[in-house]
Amino acid sequence: MSFYSDYKTAEKDLMKIPGVGRKTAEDLIALGYDSVGSLAGEDPKDMYFRLCMMQDGRSDRCNLYIYRCAVYFAENLNKKKDPNLLLWWNWKD
Repeated sequence: MSFYSDYKTAEKDLMKIPGVGRKTAEDLIALGYDSVGSLAGEDPKDMYFRLCMMQDGRSDRCNLYIYRCAVYFAENLNKKKDPNLLLWWNWKD
């Protein structure tokens, strides 16, 4: 399997997360995540700070909220999820 097909597989899987589009999936892959399951147990704040470092010290704060939602989604993959917590904007500070 080529890098490209692995990348596309990871991108497609990550885009199953509510609120995660192509750009966010690309960022997650750049941070080292290759599947929804790989996000379980991660610290969204740490993920956001690492993204900021990759982007010269700044990134839209909405990415933190999306990461909070993504980790919640991953940690509850096979469980009933609160529909309100699947909306990234409900994870604001």
